[in-house]
Amino acid sequence: MRLLFHYDDGGRAAAGYRGRARDCATRAIAIATQHSYQEVYQALAAATAQEARVARRNHPRTGLRKHTVKDFLRELGWQWTATMHIGSGCRVHLRAGELPPGRLIVAVSKHLCAVIDGVLHDTHDCSRNGRRCVYGYWTFS
Repeated sequence: MRLLFHYDDGGRAAAGYRGRARDCATRAIAIATQHSYQEVYQALAAATAQEARVARRNHPRTGLRKHTVKDFLRELGWQWTATMHIGSGCRVHLRAGELPPGRLIVAVSKHLCAVIDGVLHDTHDCSRNGRRCVYGYWTFS
């Protein structure tokens, strides 16, 4: 069964940001943590400033590297739960009944989204009609 979808930009427009961006991590973190988009954006920008010389594409607007998101969320007290392992195949999909309740930041292929009590919060329905494989999710511990 498909997840309900709720359009949510995480407060991006209200913070004054316009145009297209590859900021799914920033949006998902803002939505799930209930922090303002601007606050999350600035914190992630500060975190990535240390890596600027090493990683050319690691910014809250243009996309973040996985380890940057991992370090940032762990620092906030979030815990990772893997749902897929090498050779295991897809066992959890982005659909109703396959994810636990609560506030989640869900990792799917090349994208992060927020799922809150079974409702997908994002700027588009990325569930692929409930067929999109979930690699894992973050929960606040």
